[in-house]
Amino acid sequence: MGISSFAKSMLMILIFGCTNEKLSHEFASEGRIFIHQEKYCRDLLKKFKMGDCKPISTPMSMNEHLDADVDGKPVDQSIYRSMIGSLLYLTASRPDIMFSVCLCTRFQAAPKESHLTAVKRILRYLKHTLSLWYPEGAKLELLGYSDSDFIGYHVDRKSTSGGCHLLGRSLVSWSSKKQNCVALSTAEAEYIAAGACCAQILYMKQSLLDFGVVCGSVPLLCDNESAAKIAKNPVQHSRTKHIDIRHHFLRDHEAKGDITVTRVRSKEQLANIFTKPLGEETFCRLRSELNVLDWSNFM
Repeated sequence: MGISSFAKSMLMILIFGCTNEKLSHEFASEGRIFIHQEKYCRDLLKKFKMGDCKPISTPMSMNEHLDADVDGKPVDQSIYRSMIGSLLYLTASRPDIMFSVCLCTRFQAAPKESHLTAVKRILRYLKHTLSLWYPEGAKLELLGYSDSDFIGYHVDRKSTSGGCHLLGRSLVSWSSKKQNCVALSTAEAEYIAAGACCAQILYMKQSLLDFGVVCGSVPLLCDNESAAKIAKNPVQHSRTKHIDIRHHFLRDHEAKGDITVTRVRSKEQLANIFTKPLGEETFCRLRSELNVLDWSNFM
């Protein structure tokens, strides 16, 4: 039994914001959906003269710490921006490159050779034919993961928020974004990231309600115990009194029962892949758990 057009439409709205299937190529068979952009990847590699490049197993080295590289050799800004724009479009079906692409976007104003090398590594990684897998029969239960990399960006010392949301076993939303303020602690950075994850959960709950799917209190999984306690405790103290009021949005919706902030072990934190470069073993494990798979193996 194949996946219904209703389920396809719901997935397209949650992921792309519309039902225009031309945004990506779709392969469906035996109750499974694979969303991929394989042809787009091939065209992209050809466009930037990397069709014969050697593939690589991760989009960014674990030891990569990109900065402004003030003394580095400048590269053509138009080419760099063209690469970034093309890769950003691809993140609609490739969450595994989300963090590395978003990190490289921060250097578009004055790209250097080191930044171009990082972008070319992402292109080499795209030689793999990966896609998003949506299995049949998954329950319509919403789940959110949030994580942060405390002071991961050395240029302005701001942390990176990462988040992803699953509907049953299917990944339907993901993000990687630099926070707009400097966090003073790991707990604060995680708390801010959880707030962003909460906002997306509320949007998705409303979208599902339009389809007649009612969600109760949605679990929001965070791997920092202190951040989880801040979300549940309305008492201000010396370590939290400075936090901008907008970030206490999370605490409000925890109290209302819209979400339930729950601690999860760091090893089980799926959003970790959206906050920092990871080693090959950890990266591949998380990628697989997010159902980013080689769809050619299922044909």
